[in-house]
Amino acid sequence: QTVSINKAINAQEVAVKEKHARNILPKKGAQTFWSVVNRLPLSGNAVLCWKFCHVFHKLLRDGHSNVLKDSVRYKNELSDMSRMWGHLSEGYGQLCSIYLKLLRTKMEFHTKNPRFPGNLQMSDRQLDEAGENDVNNFFQLTVEMFDYLECELNLFQTVFSSLDMSRSVSVTAAGQCRLAPLIQVILDCSHLYDYTVKLLFKLHSCLPADTLQGHRDRFLEQFRKLKDLFYRSSNLQYFKRLIQIPQLPENPPNFLRASALSEHISPVVVIPAEASSPDSEPITDLVEMDTASQSLFDNKFDDIFGSSFSSDPFNFNSQNGMNKDDKDRLIEQLYGEIAALKEELENFKAEVGAVQLRGRASELEAELAEQRHLKQQAQDESEFLRAELEELKKQREDTEKAQRSLTEIERRAQANEQRYSKLKEKYSELVQNHADLLRKNAEVTKQVTAARQAQGDVEREKKELEDSFQRSQEQAEVLDTLKRELAASRQELQVLQGTLESSTQAGAEQSTRIASLEQERDSLSRAAEQHGEEMAALRAELQQLQDTLSREQESSKMELETLQTQLRDKQRLAEEQFALLQGTAREAERMVQDALGRLEDPAHIGCTGSAGEFPNCLLSRTLAASECVERLRDAHSKYLSNRAAVGSLLPCLALFAHLVSDTLLQGSATSHVAPMEPADRLLEMCKQCGSEAVSYLSALQDPGTVEGADCSLVTTCLGRISAIGEELRPRGLDVKQEELGDLVDKEMAATAAAIETASTRIEEMLSKARAGDTGVKLEVNERILGSCTGLMQAIHILVLASKDLQREIVESGRGAASPKEFYAKNSRWTEGLISASKAVGWGATVMVDAADLVVQGKGTFEELMVCSREIAASTAQLVAASKVKADKDSANLCKLQQASRGVNQATAGVVASTKAGKSQVEEKDSMDFSSMTLTQIKRQEMDSQVRVLELENQLQKERQKLGELRKKHYELAGVAEGWEEEG
Repeated sequence: QTVSINKAINAQEVAVKEKHARNILPKKGAQTFWSVVNRLPLSGNAVLCWKFCHVFHKLLRDGHSNVLKDSVRYKNELSDMSRMWGHLSEGYGQLCSIYLKLLRTKMEFHTKNPRFPGNLQMSDRQLDEAGENDVNNFFQLTVEMFDYLECELNLFQTVFSSLDMSRSVSVTAAGQCRLAPLIQVILDCSHLYDYTVKLLFKLHSCLPADTLQGHRDRFLEQFRKLKDLFYRSSNLQYFKRLIQIPQLPENPPNFLRASALSEHISPVVVIPAEASSPDSEPITDLVEMDTASQSLFDNKFDDIFGSSFSSDPFNFNSQNGMNKDDKDRLIEQLYGEIAALKEELENFKAEVGAVQLRGRASELEAELAEQRHLKQQAQDESEFLRAELEELKKQREDTEKAQRSLTEIERRAQANEQRYSKLKEKYSELVQNHADLLRKNAEVTKQVTAARQAQGDVEREKKELEDSFQRSQEQAEVLDTLKRELAASRQELQVLQGTLESSTQAGAEQSTRIASLEQERDSLSRAAEQHGEEMAALRAELQQLQDTLSREQESSKMELETLQTQLRDKQRLAEEQFALLQGTAREAERMVQDALGRLEDPAHIGCTGSAGEFPNCLLSRTLAASECVERLRDAHSKYLSNRAAVGSLLPCLALFAHLVSDTLLQGSATSHVAPMEPADRLLEMCKQCGSEAVSYLSALQDPGTVEGADCSLVTTCLGRISAIGEELRPRGLDVKQEELGDLVDKEMAATAAAIETASTRIEEMLSKARAGDTGVKLEVNERILGSCTGLMQAIHILVLASKDLQREIVESGRGAASPKEFYAKNSRWTEGLISASKAVGWGATVMVDAADLVVQGKGTFEELMVCSREIAASTAQLVAASKVKADKDSANLCKLQQASRGVNQATAGVVASTKAGKSQVEEKDSMDFSSMTLTQIKRQEMDSQVRVLELENQLQKERQKLGELRKKHYELAGVAEGWEEEG
């Protein structure tokens, strides 16, 4: 076998010889094959690797079932070699890479589906058993067969594309080297195509047609490829003398019509057999020799006695003195003797029947060889069972060593149960083989009995011939006068006697052969009995092993339950304590995250108030939070030293989350009334403080990071927030009241400037969109930017109307000496105007930024809608602040209210155009599920249901949160802007 491997797998670019590949086929496993192949430089020579793939493919198809078990361990090495050869784009590099992928796929398929033999030859009943009558198994099996056939077709096409089909490449050594492995591929493809058709018909009888649309499309593609490749292969001269390739039907099967299954014809690949065995030639020669000798004897008899005795009677007158009557009597007697001799000659011709006995003996020898083969198979199965038994013993020893672990015991128990199932199947097959062997033995006994009867008939005929010959000798002594005439007849009789002796010897040889057949039968009977005894011993030992394993499992389970009870008692207290810590930290983290989320909430951003109140409140919250952080650090240190001291840590965590959340919200509120630069720094520092607090609380929830959790960064952030709050504290109320009038005018001018800037930016974005976008995107962007432009114009009109109304209110005096004194006296109302003006300018800037991101494809439509609604709320705030001191019958108030309605209509236009654009973009992206399988669609459906429930729950929470924010907003805004005074 080693010599054949070295001869078959070499670096010469010629096809592998069939006799070498046939000699490599192992009887038990592939250890010898791999021990030789591992020494070959497969990664250094592409031709060597290509021929290795060919030989290994044949081993997987025609070799012993253990070939797959011995080869699975080299699967990763084949994958690495495939990737290595895949980097070469010329020569055999790509061929080797694809062939190695095919071999890996074949091993994985047979590992997952052990019922399929290596050569894929199965009956329809075995195919049904492979799917276990489960439609899900048939569905998965069809997908795996599609993948398997795809690899086969890929290799087929790659080999053809690497050859120059314009020349007769199939007659060259290099071309045959590439084409030779395709014989194995053709054999695999014929079976895979047949099984795929049958499985698809079975699936269509159980599942809806729409579910199997993907299967039908994939089958149609592979059908066209396979049909073309079979047609091209059948025209190659190289394949015509080695294999008969079937042709697929003109049209693929119609799976939607169940009766089409009866029209399906399984493609059969025929490999012409080699020259027939010459075992039958000696029998034919012997029959011809006997016929020739028969003819020769008849001719000699006619030459001696004449062809017609009536035309040439014997004349004995010149030889003796008998009278005519005596001569007539003697002549009649001679005629009788001659007739007797002819009758004996006919009997001798019957000896030719011995040739038939020889043929029967040959048949018996063939059957005996078959029984020997069955006996060898039974011995192989017995050896396999012994190996399984040894492996079970080793597993029992491993189980004894692993009694401390329940998981290991359960895993080993499952493995033993699987092996017991396999052993039971092998035992059933062995019992069946034993029954077949007994039936064969009975047939051999019948045949030997028939041969003995035939031998008895031959011996009786031989005795009758000897008696007849003896009578002939007695008659010859009486007829001495006829010695000269009958001399030739005696010689012929001597020839007949020699022939009879040879027949006797042949009968003796036949008896010897029959005796040897009886001995073989006896030996087979003894082997069957011995095999039955071995099977009984194996069954007894297997039963004993099962009982021992069951007892060990029960004892191990009892011990493990005891250990688990003790472990649960010890771990319960620690788990409960840490669960309390996790729950408190999780709730604290949720509070901080909620505060962080409210920093970006539009409802919270709109909260404004007095610039003097927020910094003082922020400083008080920051101081309290810093003191709480120090107490939390001490409690954390105590908990790390003693895990039972969790009681002092939990209250600190709750207070920490509460104070940090208040600090974040107060800092956000302070940033809304602060100048731009410190407001941005304060808001950024609040976000950083919240992030550090969330990180610290997350670390407390993880057992691996609870020891390394540090809150010093939170303390640092609180210090920085406190410093910014000190900067924002007012430096003197009288000076601020004197500057309120100028500040109102500045803020209104800044708001008008911000609106002008926003309008300019929108015009620029619209110009860029028209220059760079097309189709649906251009239409959506034009509609959104146009509505934004209209909103900016409406806000501009509103700001102008608000200025006129404020000027009217100031000029009316209300008892004030000057505008500045009026603003100082009504400081709450003035601060409300300033806050509303800031909110309008800020909202316009934010909305333009959101529109810019939407046009660029980086933002969301929802953000733009929220910004537009926020601008409407800010303008409403400005209108409300202006209406507080205005006369109800004022014409400027009517203009302001009209401008406010215009802003609301423009806001509605922005929201409507944004929603329309969003729906138009979403309609453009159609959902295509045609390429998804049933399992994938079911998975996506479950994910969508989960997502819908999550979004519904989140929507409900956000709506509650929005209601609370609006309620708080209205309360704070009313107090800060003097609405309660007006009431």
